[in-house]
Amino acid sequence: MKSADADESLPEAFWNVARALRHQARHTLTPWDITPSQSRALGVLLHHGAMRLSDLAEHLRIAPRSATEVVDDLQSRGLAERRPDAHDRRATLVALTEAGTATGNAIREARQAETERVFGCLDERDQAALARILRQLRSVIPPH
Repeated sequence: MKSADADESLPEAFWNVARALRHQARHTLTPWDITPSQSRALGVLLHHGAMRLSDLAEHLRIAPRSATEVVDDLQSRGLAERRPDAHDRRATLVALTEAGTATGNAIREARQAETERVFGCLDERDQAALARILRQLRSVIPPH
């Protein structure tokens, strides 16, 4: 007897995996009651350090107004702060607080564990092949 998965087309299989990964990513964030957008902003600030809001928006590939909302939410939770730019008095930087750094690190560790769990079912050759295929697909899709 053939399983329902065997009848799934390549696009259906791809989108079903993408949907499941998005759902799992949201579930991974549950302990911190944080949105995916807030998590991405924490990750960028954790990786790059303090930066102007416009730079954060560019890293996140969102409109500056949307980045302002994300930072407002992080700031209201004590995870980020705005501070003057020492090199340009007219500019403001967004930086993680100590709590923001701790939260960002904890989320990064949780995501890493989840990534290892999900992709760990593939051997190294399959992981390398999947990474190569995904990069190839990404290269033919125009950036938004």
